[in-house]
Amino acid sequence: MAVIIWALGTVFIPVVHAVAQQTAPRDTGLIARLKENAARFEYSIGKPGGTLTLSTISGPKTFNLAISTETSSTQILDYVFEGLVETSWLTAEVEPSLAERWESSEDGLVWTFFLRKDVEWADGAPFSADDVIFTFSKIVYNDAVPASARPGLTIRYRDDATQAWRKGQAKVEKVDAHTVRFTLPAPFAPFLRAMGTPIYPAHILEKHVDDGTFTSTWDVGTKPDDIIGTGPFVIQRYDAGERIVLKRNPRYWQRDAAGNALPYLDRVVYLVVPNLATALLKFQAGETDLLEVSGEHYPILKPQEAAKNFTLYKRGPNFGTTFLALNMNAGKNPNNDAPFVDPVKLKWFRALDFRKALAHSIDKDSIIDNVMNGLGYPQWAAVSPAAGDFHNPNVTRYPYDIRKANTLLDSLGWFDVDVDGVREDAEGNSLVFNLATNSGNTVRERVCTLMKQDLERIGIRVNLRFLEFNKLVSQLTSTYDWEAIVIGFTGGVEPHHGINFWHSSERLHLWFPNQEEPATEWEKRIDELFVRGSRELEHGKRVALYREFQQIASDHVPVVYTALAERITALRNRFGNATPTLFDLFDPRRLHLK
Repeated sequence: MAVIIWALGTVFIPVVHAVAQQTAPRDTGLIARLKENAARFEYSIGKPGGTLTLSTISGPKTFNLAISTETSSTQILDYVFEGLVETSWLTAEVEPSLAERWESSEDGLVWTFFLRKDVEWADGAPFSADDVIFTFSKIVYNDAVPASARPGLTIRYRDDATQAWRKGQAKVEKVDAHTVRFTLPAPFAPFLRAMGTPIYPAHILEKHVDDGTFTSTWDVGTKPDDIIGTGPFVIQRYDAGERIVLKRNPRYWQRDAAGNALPYLDRVVYLVVPNLATALLKFQAGETDLLEVSGEHYPILKPQEAAKNFTLYKRGPNFGTTFLALNMNAGKNPNNDAPFVDPVKLKWFRALDFRKALAHSIDKDSIIDNVMNGLGYPQWAAVSPAAGDFHNPNVTRYPYDIRKANTLLDSLGWFDVDVDGVREDAEGNSLVFNLATNSGNTVRERVCTLMKQDLERIGIRVNLRFLEFNKLVSQLTSTYDWEAIVIGFTGGVEPHHGINFWHSSERLHLWFPNQEEPATEWEKRIDELFVRGSRELEHGKRVALYREFQQIASDHVPVVYTALAERITALRNRFGNATPTLFDLFDPRRLHLK
């Protein structure tokens, strides 16, 4: 598992700990009620049939989950594929999935998984240890494949002889047709939870890995019947820009307590809409059944609950983070040898006092009040306060302070010499840059507009750019053709899953990805903390390591955090087996019409 770029559509993300130390709690009894809901919840036996309809502001970029890094794709494909284990939406405990049980050695280095024998792929082929071996040896640990799961499953450890950090991987062996053994080169605390990594069909995909066509396999033009998983649903059709229809997988292995086949629902439908406002209108019109509700829309929907037969559920601050990032990539385009970032702007972005000035100029309270209708929490640390004790509440903060921001810019020798409202740097270059976010996400668009106003107060001009989400993702991960961006990443409570964002060598280390060696001492230290945190098995010591990383991140401001929205979901009351918990609202396999 890894953090992925968040479109802010309708997303179900497994998370794994209790909420603690909220930055600005709006309901002191909420957490206790959510825990109580989970503790007393019991599944009802549902009847088969029915459709769950949702909306998304961006269609999928790919149907190849193994290489996907954006929620526009993963929110669909998570219904289609499964891992050896899964995370409970009720308790956040690791539970069996394609593996019915597992054993580990006393030192935690050898793990044996016993696979279910009643699982078939959606095309009827039997699931076996060969699929697990294929997934890890030919996809996850294959350097020729840009597997999104690899950072979270790369085991970094210190070489005893040289004291240098090394990258290792689990050795995966087939014991028999339904047993696999993983041998780790070093202790790895996130290992069991990381076994939620999706498993892929060897009989379908191995030939594409072998002939070098894997990354172009299962694109959005693929015939839906050709996309084969073991999950509860399969893709029935995709009408680009309109809808994605998932239908019940008749070969799905899981059953309820009465022996009835799951899932109960016949279909899950995603309507592709241009923006969040349209998503709201479709929900109000009864065209969708579930809506992730922004603070802006909460007061509109709240009075309509009874009349329109739905319930609004609050579940505390988001696990995902939203932030302003600056492109500090010192690399050059290999096609034309041009720098990815204008050297003038690169110099600004790399100046710590410049980044601190930006942080002091962004009014988090204004974002919460004017964009979220007060239903939000100012974010200071890299890990959400929803993540329990891994969250560091004591990091360096940059409260809204225009005077402080101006003082920092003055100290750099950057003044508005020509009195046109825009500062110039010491060489006379006007402080102007482009700020982008994904179009259709009205929350982010409004946040950018507020940022533009805030930055103008300190003599910085930004040109707003609203781009289609998948185009934005391509700029971040492929072309590096961007200057500043407001974007979000998913989150959870296992901090190691953020390594593909925080480790300097990873492709989603946005401000300067794929570094051969850390560009700064503070990035080097964060790299080391993530490695040590993954190896440390004692929880309290892990907490200390990840809290130190958050402190370093706040001191050096590689990204400027904004605010965490209250998690609010609207769901039609006609569905059973749903209850709000700290982690989710329902298991889609067991959701049913009442």
